[in-house]
Amino acid sequence: MTLLLTRSDLEALLDPAACLDALRRGFTSEEGEAVPRRVVAPLPGPGTATALLPGLVAGVPAYTVKVNAKFPGGRPALRGVVCLHDLRTGETLALLDSATVTAWRTGLAAALGTHALARPEADEVAVIGAGAQADLVLRGLAELRPVRGLTVCDLDADRAAAFAERHGARLGAVGAVAADPRAAARDARIVVTATWSRRPLLAAADIAPGAHVTSLGADEPGKAELGADLLERSRVVVDDVVLAEEMGVLAGTGPSAAHAAGTLRDLLRGDIPGRVRDGEVTVYAPVGLPWQDLALSWTAYEAARAAGIGREFDFLA
Repeated sequence: MTLLLTRSDLEALLDPAACLDALRRGFTSEEGEAVPRRVVAPLPGPGTATALLPGLVAGVPAYTVKVNAKFPGGRPALRGVVCLHDLRTGETLALLDSATVTAWRTGLAAALGTHALARPEADEVAVIGAGAQADLVLRGLAELRPVRGLTVCDLDADRAAAFAERHGARLGAVGAVAADPRAAARDARIVVTATWSRRPLLAAADIAPGAHVTSLGADEPGKAELGADLLERSRVVVDDVVLAEEMGVLAGTGPSAAHAAGTLRDLLRGDIPGRVRDGEVTVYAPVGLPWQDLALSWTAYEAARAAGIGREFDFLA
């Protein structure tokens, strides 16, 4: 039997602290032998099809294959499914809503990277792009450090205001709305960009000395949030150097792979230092890896089995 887990099921099951622990274990575990694949195919019109496989984490007896349809103008902009399979038999254990899994694993993994690279006292955050992924970054970051100031910028001013009010109230932080990305980032010590932008939103002059920037938008060919001068003058950490060079922040006109300080796995395992100088700007720019889908999906699957949540379905009937 295959367990079907909807968005509402997952929202009821997932806990930020437990998911952060699962992701941290994944980052610090030994890497598997299988090379992660992230395939992006353009479609006629505004959308793309993306597949991530195989999702593998040491010690988890399952693997994932995720298929997404990305349409920036849609609500939600991402739709698809994560298939959770038994590692020994290939049995389909569960089908999970990929938009929810992706938002949670991307946002919470970004929170880990942000916390590891930002200065310990940094507590003023600017969010550019008030969507689901930024929402989870803040939820995860709040588990790791206090957030006392929040500035939000979005193409939809009403959505930015609602985001600032919602998270400001939840975090006990002062929430504000900025008219443009540069204004949002100007005085922030932590900047989070989570947009569909295909042109740089921030340059080196827009970021304060010693600040940290997490960029979630550069995850497909042609997408870019940070200017080349900002990247070249910053200590850049990615989640996978090869994928970052193929389709992420190190692709196109950005700096080469040689500029990357390393990966978040390297940082969390203690193989590379994080911030080297107090006044330097740091950047975390992931593309998203298949094993992160497994970390979240397995956490949800075990919680669903324990709680009796989800609908069972027999594809072989």
